[in-house]
Amino acid sequence: MPVNRNALIRYRTIDKCLRNRQKLWTLDQLIHECSEALYEYEGIEKGVSKRTIQSDIQIMRSDKLGYNAPIIVKEKKYYTYSDPEYTITNIPLTDQDLVMLNEVVEILKQFKGFSHFEDMEEMVKKLEDKVNTSKSENRSIIDFEKTEGLKGIHYLDELYQAIQKEQVLKITYQSFRARKPGQFEFHPQFLKEFNNRWFLIGVKGEGQNIMVIALDRIKKIESANDQEYIKIDITAKEYFKEVIGVTVSPTSRARKVKIFVDRRMAPYVVTKPLHPSQKIEMIINGGVIISLTVQLNFELEGKILSFGDSMKVIAPKKLVTQINKKLRLAIKNYENLNYPYNEHVKGN
Repeated sequence: MPVNRNALIRYRTIDKCLRNRQKLWTLDQLIHECSEALYEYEGIEKGVSKRTIQSDIQIMRSDKLGYNAPIIVKEKKYYTYSDPEYTITNIPLTDQDLVMLNEVVEILKQFKGFSHFEDMEEMVKKLEDKVNTSKSENRSIIDFEKTEGLKGIHYLDELYQAIQKEQVLKITYQSFRARKPGQFEFHPQFLKEFNNRWFLIGVKGEGQNIMVIALDRIKKIESANDQEYIKIDITAKEYFKEVIGVTVSPTSRARKVKIFVDRRMAPYVVTKPLHPSQKIEMIINGGVIISLTVQLNFELEGKILSFGDSMKVIAPKKLVTQINKKLRLAIKNYENLNYPYNEHVKGN
């Protein structure tokens, strides 16, 4: 049962009154105290009605919110708790509460690396302790995909702060193709996560093409405060709009890609589109022909190849040729059984 903020203020006010056993509480007095509390916390001047407070008392008495408050009426006039030790603030967590808290803890853990969540670390630990001590047999219902020990993740917060403060950086970087690291000035614009890797997007200077660099290839970051920051007029959503992944070509246009998906994988591809532009063009032979409007890049090819024999590219011809070539090379790898490393896999 959803509870709004005003209702919670009323419940806590009623609870506070009934715990004060030095005073006798009539319905009118409870109405007055709740009206005062709503004005103090929310600035609400109209007060509350008699019917509202009567309804609140009934809800507190019930198990709708798990309170089961022992509210009684003495002398047909005064409200109090039959148990002098009772308070709604000491209600034990239900099994459902514990499950939800456990999943909240797991979700919060995904954001480690950003300073925004450093202040929450203690709170997360308290939540974990509460969940684990309240329920001995505790298992997570949600399992998040994550890569432990991911390189470069420690740069996340520093880069986030630099983007927010519009600071120019000196980055020492070594791509997979480079023999040794190189250093360059960089104007960071936004961060993107794809396939469990983080990427920094920005420009090297005025008039330069947008560049995407992987955090796990960064060797060192320094500030270049003497340089004026260049801000580009584009959002991450706009920049990656026409691609799958992070490889964007400034000179390539989006192409209409048509793919046949067989009956085995069609339900998965339809319910989880490869790209926001995905459309169903035709249902045929138990499968579907889908279309995407995207740039042709490495990640698109990898996505198609990951579906194996259940997916076939129909157009454009350039992509058909490229996928055909890669599949033939893959088959060739298995045609020669006299691998130079066969001795390492004997018995397997």
